[in-house]
Amino acid sequence: MKKSYLLIGGSLLLLLIGYQFAFKTTLAMWQEHTQLAAQLVPTADMSVQPAYLWRKSANLDKIIKNYKLDSAVFRNNVINRVSALAEINHVKLTGVPMDDPLYHTPHFIIQKLIFTGDFFDLLKMVNQLQNTNGIGMLRSVAWKQEKSQFREMKSKKLDLEVFLEIYR
Repeated sequence: MKKSYLLIGGSLLLLLIGYQFAFKTTLAMWQEHTQLAAQLVPTADMSVQPAYLWRKSANLDKIIKNYKLDSAVFRNNVINRVSALAEINHVKLTGVPMDDPLYHTPHFIIQKLIFTGDFFDLLKMVNQLQNTNGIGMLRSVAWKQEKSQFREMKSKKLDLEVFLEIYR
């Protein structure tokens, strides 16, 4: 009889030790998980929270304000950079026609520029316009030379019409 009590007592002792080592922490963690999961359910949809929507809207407004492009200021900056390039290349920027709505597309602004100078200087200018970032992409180039009224006098005046395409 003594052995049966010892067997029952030892079994209960092993069961208690096993519970302490294996099952107690597992059950506590499972209960904590269910409690935290129940707390997360109401906040799972962040778009419903008004404070979150307000912060998101304010952040988007800041980004739009930083990257908003004023076309008049941008056009002025492009013309200033191009005229500086023209001066470096010994070319004269003779014409910057007003914006023609015919040249505007929904995605692009096309700016026409007219240069005057020597052929090789104009050629260097075209090369620099192609390699300069931030002024637009060369869309079209047209070479024009005025005909002199007198055959003896050869005019060295050469005009270059450049169309720059600028993405909006």
